[in-house]
Amino acid sequence: MNKTELVKAIAENANLKVSETEKMVNAFLDSVATCLKKKSKVTLVGFGTFAVAHRKAKIGINPKTGQKISIKAKNVPVFRAGKALKDRVK
Repeated sequence: MNKTELVKAIAENANLKVSETEKMVNAFLDSVATCLKKKSKVTLVGFGTFAVAHRKAKIGINPKTGQKISIKAKNVPVFRAGKALKDRVK
């Protein structure tokens, strides 16, 4: 499912206009991104937690050439599913 399909599914499920639903989905995504940029967590009880994890710098290997390359440390977004979501997917 892509973003357009998600917006349509939510609009149908909540009996809303697609344009209104798209604004809400965009606002949700922007809010989550803003919180993650501040290195805060976003916890939705029963669904999961969006957070930021730090990846250390490391040495990698270019698969084409076999040459060693340096990979810089960086922060990456992560999602941990909550118990209720895990149970629904089983």
